[in-house]
Amino acid sequence: MATNNSSIDDYIRLAPVIPVVTIEDARASIDLAQTLLQAGLPVIEITLRTPAALDAISAIAKAVPEAVVAAGTILHASQISEVVDAGAKFIVTPGTPLLLAEQLRQAPIPVMPGCSTVSEAMTLASLGFDRLKFFPAAASGGAAWLKSVQGPLPGIAFCPTGGIDQANAASYLKLPNVACVGGTWVTPADALKASDFATIRRLASEAAALRTAG
Repeated sequence: MATNNSSIDDYIRLAPVIPVVTIEDARASIDLAQTLLQAGLPVIEITLRTPAALDAISAIAKAVPEAVVAAGTILHASQISEVVDAGAKFIVTPGTPLLLAEQLRQAPIPVMPGCSTVSEAMTLASLGFDRLKFFPAAASGGAAWLKSVQGPLPGIAFCPTGGIDQANAASYLKLPNVACVGGTWVTPADALKASDFATIRRLASEAAALRTAG
């Protein structure tokens, strides 16, 4: 398949929650990945929002190969080869303009492109992408939107992200067209800055337990 999406399900169904991390110091990435993995969250999305992001992806890929590190916030085609070279297992976008979607079809690793409307989801599905990030989820209709599109878009599964936390994640995960959810609550910025991996381990364990909450 041109989109290389044949194995995306292998990744996004490993755990109910994908922690979405903006990392400032790549040196913390290995401890972070090990903590999340041990707590039951093997998939981690590192957003390309900081200069440390590529180094963090590379460090995790080399030192914690059991973890599945995704590259998030991909905005430009030039970033595809960068994250592939760094060792990312799959790519995530916040939104997906048509030109970028066409370029992502040629990516050598799986892609979970972002959408926030029915039309965007339909366009991506027509290009071969049927596992989509729904972002920003809460601001774009939340669980009610996902429930509404299940009928007209039966072949698409979503990973809603944005405005999701421990309190409302279960309401998303119980929907049949939700494969997992993404969120920043598992790795709070202050905990990362303080290397407070005990707090992150607790939050990750609670998130991993959401697998059976729905």
